[in-house]
Amino acid sequence: MTTTPVSFEFFPPNTPVGAEKLKTVVQDLSVLNPQYFSVTYGAGGSTRDKTLATVMDIAAAGFEAAPHLSCVGSTRENIAEILATYRAQNIRRVVALRGDLPSGTATAGEFRYAAELVRFIRETQGPDWKIEVAAYPEYHPQQRYAAKDLQHFADKMGAGASAAITQFFFNPDAYFNFVDEVRRLGVDQPIVPGIMPFHNYARIAQFAQRDGIDIPRWVALKMEGFMDDSASIRAFGLDVMTRVCERLIAGGVPGIHFYTLNQSGLTLELCKRLNLAPNS
Repeated sequence: MTTTPVSFEFFPPNTPVGAEKLKTVVQDLSVLNPQYFSVTYGAGGSTRDKTLATVMDIAAAGFEAAPHLSCVGSTRENIAEILATYRAQNIRRVVALRGDLPSGTATAGEFRYAAELVRFIRETQGPDWKIEVAAYPEYHPQQRYAAKDLQHFADKMGAGASAAITQFFFNPDAYFNFVDEVRRLGVDQPIVPGIMPFHNYARIAQFAQRDGIDIPRWVALKMEGFMDDSASIRAFGLDVMTRVCERLIAGGVPGIHFYTLNQSGLTLELCKRLNLAPNS
């Protein structure tokens, strides 16, 4: 077993059945001794209550939970209230994001950038919180210039972030190049790669297109050639992601953050192949 730390992301379930299923997934993944489980937050805080409920279920099971917190469409008062709720529940870790505007909303609220949210959390909550932020190895899809995106990222880290988690990617060179570039800007905090196993190729291809993430052409063509052969897609996807993660681990990454889509099977198998699981 290697010593690379792992963490896992979930989204808040929409149904009681989904909530019960997620509790099982948490227990399944807990054998990997994760640093924490993060829970996403809908556009404009649309899943705020579900995010809190999911975080509390994870905490009640004895694990560290990190709710996502989006500043778009929020006020300082809103954010302060949410942070007070988490503090009262002994939650001291958040993933601070700018987030996306909910459809039909014209105003971004009182925070324009994630750096402003990070600074607000640090100024109002003090040093005892761990604050993760997002990183984009292939640059933010809404940013035309790479240099500006790198500076925005450096600003977030300088505002008091503890570490960063990257958007998912399939090209380790993009990750290592990004880290080298931001180190030259003075960023010294850990930058943890985010990994998305191929749960569903069509869905992941849709995410990738939306977020400007490059799926290597040879991978896309092989995946599309499998058509509805789910067993071949699963096996090939595991092989591809195993090689990506092996390169990352060999390059000394500070951890791996898995985007689970509330499933445990592929992530468990991937961690077993990487010797990240006990008895693997």
